Amino acid sequence: MSGMASNLAKKRALAAGFGTNANAVKYLNQDFEALRAQCLSRGGLFSDPTFPAAPESLGFNELGPSSYKTKAVQWKRPGELCSSPEFIVGGATRTDICQGALGDCWLLAAIASLTLNEDVMARVVPIGQSFGESYAGIFHFQFWQFGEWVDVVIDDRLPTKDGELLFVHSAEGSEFWSALLEKAYAKVNGCYEALSGGSTTEGFEDFTGGIAENYDLRQPPSNMFQIIKKAIESGALLGCSIDITSAADSEAVTRQKLVKGHAYSLTGAVEVTYRGRKEKLIRIRNPWGQVEWTGAWSDSSSEWNSVDDSERQNVKADDGEFWMSFTEFLRHYSRIEICTLTPDTLTDDSVKHWSVCNYDGSWRKGSTAGGCRNHAYTFWMNPQFVIRLDEEDDDPDDNEVGCSFVVGLIQKNRRRLRKVGEDMHTIGFAIYEVPPQFHGQREVHLDKNYFLTHAQKARSETFVNLREVSTRFKMPPGEYLIVPSTFEPHLNGDFCLRVFSEKQTETRPCDDPVKADLDDETVSDDDVDAGFRGLFTKLAGDDMEISAAELKTIMNKIVSKRTDIKTDGFSLETCRIMVNLMDDSGNGKLGLGEFATLWKKVQKYLGIYKKNDMDNSGTMSTPEMRMALKEAGFTLNNSIYQILIARYAEPDMTIDFDNFVACLMRLDMMFRVFKKIDAHDSGSIELDFHQWLTFAMI
Repeated sequence: MSGMASNLAKKRALAAGFGTNANAVKYLNQDFEALRAQCLSRGGLFSDPTFPAAPESLGFNELGPSSYKTKAVQWKRPGELCSSPEFIVGGATRTDICQGALGDCWLLAAIASLTLNEDVMARVVPIGQSFGESYAGIFHFQFWQFGEWVDVVIDDRLPTKDGELLFVHSAEGSEFWSALLEKAYAKVNGCYEALSGGSTTEGFEDFTGGIAENYDLRQPPSNMFQIIKKAIESGALLGCSIDITSAADSEAVTRQKLVKGHAYSLTGAVEVTYRGRKEKLIRIRNPWGQVEWTGAWSDSSSEWNSVDDSERQNVKADDGEFWMSFTEFLRHYSRIEICTLTPDTLTDDSVKHWSVCNYDGSWRKGSTAGGCRNHAYTFWMNPQFVIRLDEEDDDPDDNEVGCSFVVGLIQKNRRRLRKVGEDMHTIGFAIYEVPPQFHGQREVHLDKNYFLTHAQKARSETFVNLREVSTRFKMPPGEYLIVPSTFEPHLNGDFCLRVFSEKQTETRPCDDPVKADLDDETVSDDDVDAGFRGLFTKLAGDDMEISAAELKTIMNKIVSKRTDIKTDGFSLETCRIMVNLMDDSGNGKLGLGEFATLWKKVQKYLGIYKKNDMDNSGTMSTPEMRMALKEAGFTLNNSIYQILIARYAEPDMTIDFDNFVACLMRLDMMFRVFKKIDAHDSGSIELDFHQWLTFAMI
């Protein structure tokens, strides 16, 4: 229940504007300014209790407490490692980032990209931090985490061995911003070892809040040049690299001065007129600041002599930036990574801003974890989102008419779960065209029959066990349904779905409304026939009323005689719920008419249970349960259905008869209580604390 309260509080905070880079969420409720002021006032250095200088902060396996790699590790502050530590000297540069004994080169490549963009750097590394007068052993950094920015506080105790930093460090040895940034990122992910292995795009996104795409240049899309050109125009970060085939290839320099296994930045894309025809050119930057391409269109090549002065590009000798033809680029480079930035990241009004939609969701075993479309029986239970595309791209140079958008599906917090033996799920998504009769509707969760009779229009390129799957699409205007899923069903996980589009679009969760169609099934004392009246007299005893304990005995005698339904018996709690629902007098017992009304309900629920037990197993599966609830008059959304399955399903995700009845009775009671208080049918009620407790404890 506390988890539900936390989620509600988080949604309200986001609605109030928290979670932007300018108003970041305080990670673990630690306030940097307040903590630093406390340390300065008492004259002590900050020690972070939430990420201690201890073995558990290093790792759990290769960097675990008993590993040889962590023996003799000492945590030291920068002032203990050099006489004059500095936070940043002369701006952040590539030489500030040297890899240590951790397999996080993917992260370091992303950190290196920060040094190329001052605006992005300032968002991640807040200004005003130093080892000067305000130094108190405390620093902070900001990261984008699944839809919100978080401000992460750390102390500056860093892991060392033999007097040297164990992980990332600067070439000079006296500059510490990169080591402290790595520590803050390790804290967010649980420990240093959780950072081992990953994709540069993961870091790109956590430092910008943008959405990243990967392209294999051995099989590029036909409009690759157009994609690059438009990405640069929209202010995106672009990187490219040449694959290595062996360890010896790493940073090996080719005959034409290209470096293998090295991260380059891609900074320009133009077309020039060359000898009467159009030539596509790409501008690339080597972060080293030197070692440049020497082939065609390089700084001193003769090709530039055949280009009109008005089209000649700025070419400087040996500044690390160079031009090459797009054809040569595809031939030499292996892959390109594009990180499209959110509008709030971009300060330059000259770039084209993309529209962004962001939604959180979850997969829960038995309720919303339906697996991929190979699993037709459960696939429809996955969360569903509708995207409406209205405007086509402004693309005079592109012959393909349509609306461009990128869908990114991120699974949340999986690195943190490595400590307990879990890792990334295999994830992906499918896209369907919404039938005309459902256009404009958001309160509908399409069921199994829809997916059995409709083919997908598009899908993610693959299902893969990475943190994010993202794919670019170009589709005609219309409404489309995005269904994110794990590959296998019944896997728990949380996700963030994002849609970046060139034009303004609308993306919304698509889910059933919460409502109930409740019949008045009340039976009065006068309506009870003589046969039932005689049965009641025999069951009720001298007081002519049935208590919860008596009801339990009655119900269990009845169900024990049936072989077509499975049950472990009605509990006293379930029987109390049933009595509470039916008891109009408030004495905690059922009279003749009240018991007859209850009996009528139970008979109705038994019929629904039997009908939806499609395999005649005597129990109900969770997909069958959702259909049965609808037949009983209850339309529920994903989040409420998740709660019901968590409460009423067995460990094998089946629901037996007594739990089915208990669930329906409680739903019936909650809807009736609300409707009674909401006399004007406004959809909301107001309770004081005493009333809230009274109803909550029913």
